[in-house]
Amino acid sequence: MRKSSRRFQQALEKIESNRLYSPLHALALLKKISSVKFTETAEAHIALNLDPKYADQQLRSTVVLPKGTGRSIRVAVIAKSDKVSQALSAGADIVGSEDLVQEIMQGRLDFDKLIAAPDMMLAIAKLGKVLGPRGLMPSPKAGTVTNEFANTIREFKAGKLEYKVDRTGILHIPFGKLSFSAEDLFCNLKALQESIDKNKPAGSKGKYWKSCYLSSTMGPSISIDIGLMRDSVL
Repeated sequence: MRKSSRRFQQALEKIESNRLYSPLHALALLKKISSVKFTETAEAHIALNLDPKYADQQLRSTVVLPKGTGRSIRVAVIAKSDKVSQALSAGADIVGSEDLVQEIMQGRLDFDKLIAAPDMMLAIAKLGKVLGPRGLMPSPKAGTVTNEFANTIREFKAGKLEYKVDRTGILHIPFGKLSFSAEDLFCNLKALQESIDKNKPAGSKGKYWKSCYLSSTMGPSISIDIGLMRDSVL
């Protein structure tokens, strides 16, 4: 069995294991116990009462985090040659057509988000094995298949985030940096909670949220009170 580091154990000792924390208290505690030499990411791990093997229990959507992600996002766009200049003007970092498709096939992955024009989807279908495992495959549900380059690029660079349940019905979502104030992190978390509730799949039965844990990149997790999060008003 893998042993935790002394740093991790010291952080874990400051968390009450059987307690449901209020979101703001949990976020303040995450910031307090962080002791690594880089700025950690705040993460939400949310277990939902969903079985994604059924079509009506799948959850995939996007949310705009009001305080941003704290990351600099590199956006790539695949479009027909006559739309390349439009994508560049909209602020894309990487733009191409069939040439970019070939570069990605050969291993180019120096971007965080890939947007494709609808008329290029047939050309990029062969990239599924490369992009799929990395969560980079353009999708209409994720808002990454579009001709509205300006709005889409601006939203992703400003803090738009895609999320999707894994095969066990759990969401793993980064929602800011620990350098943010606890209040700003909570603002992002609240937006995330509201988006998940708004996009509740039609096939969901019974209690929708099972549990929610917050953690940092290298830190232990803290269980939060979902009811308090829902009832909180920004």
